[in-house]
Amino acid sequence: MKIHGIDVDPQGRCAHWHSERDVVANTCGACHKLWACSLCHDELADHRFVGVDKQLRSVMCGACGYMMTHAEYGAACPSCGHPFNPGCKLHENVYFRDVR
Repeated sequence: MKIHGIDVDPQGRCAHWHSERDVVANTCGACHKLWACSLCHDELADHRFVGVDKQLRSVMCGACGYMMTHAEYGAACPSCGHPFNPGCKLHENVYFRDVR
């Protein structure tokens, strides 16, 4: 699946986030595309990033392509074990929303 963004490498690192652990792509709830980060999205898209229901598989591991829910998304990919940037949790309110 294609990861959209600015200067995105094959695993999803972008101009904004490019450490070894920055390999997570998130789905925008408005355009349903995978983005390296919300900053890339907001610079390139014609709308603001919209968070996705936590119950949906909206997060992709850039290392192996595994799609996961908010509950599965943790310190490392549940499929391949690649570690994720722990600082990403600070932005979960941008990428996810509760739908009840």
